[in-house]
Amino acid sequence: MRASTKLIRLAALGLLMLPGLASADLMLFPTRIVFDKQQRAAQVELMNQGKKPETYRINLVNRRMGPNGEFIAVDQPGPGEQFADALLRYSPRQVTIPPGGSQIVRILLRKPDGLATGEYRSHLQFDRVAEATGASSVEDVAKRDGKTLGVVIQALVGASIPVIVRQGDTQARLDLTDLAVQPPSAQGPGALSFQMRREGNRSVYGDLLATFTTTAGVTFEVARAGGVAVYAPNAARRVQLPLQLPAGNALPGGTLKLAFHERPESGGKLLAETSLSLP
Repeated sequence: MRASTKLIRLAALGLLMLPGLASADLMLFPTRIVFDKQQRAAQVELMNQGKKPETYRINLVNRRMGPNGEFIAVDQPGPGEQFADALLRYSPRQVTIPPGGSQIVRILLRKPDGLATGEYRSHLQFDRVAEATGASSVEDVAKRDGKTLGVVIQALVGASIPVIVRQGDTQARLDLTDLAVQPPSAQGPGALSFQMRREGNRSVYGDLLATFTTTAGVTFEVARAGGVAVYAPNAARRVQLPLQLPAGNALPGGTLKLAFHERPESGGKLLAETSLSLP
């Protein structure tokens, strides 16, 4: 019996938070904006590396960082939270970028008189706008084979970057604590687990690097992660870093060292470190 044609259109909406990458086609630069001291203007460049025009709608949103670094959309600030959306203006609100082209989004800061000291943060979000028509339409799928079930998945991906405003004297201190090694298993080569503990009235942001020195004095890298933040007002963040070891291998006896540095463009200063001796 011939199967009747069924046309199903599915729309999937996702939000990617990867630094510098919203999808295979959208690139953002920079991936983080900080208004400090007397700075009042900034800009973000969107680059379309795909093969067709793409349209993005732009909004300011507020998010809270969870205990494991995840982001949660919020409407009202909690204790110690200060949002920046009321301080910011941006233009344009929607852009269409040709293939291989780029678009600048400009951001202006307006501080009211008497703004309280501290750090304010919101996120500039770029959401891809769905195509109304195109070669991926369900009708095109149906024309290829009148008997086939046609499913079109149209992924609406986007990205967001933090926009941070610092007012007055802001400082932060970071400690790395509870460092432990999770043993390798059938699922992977193991991981490092630890806590990032923050104090002060501003966020910390930088790169994590773990190295291991054997009892024979040989040192090598075992894990790294770039662009890691603990946002105010969070006092701590739990982190797990996969070990970069051959499958089935475990660390031998020696010393494990974990360090957190500012990003190179900010000077690369060492902000915190800890170590663990393994028998």
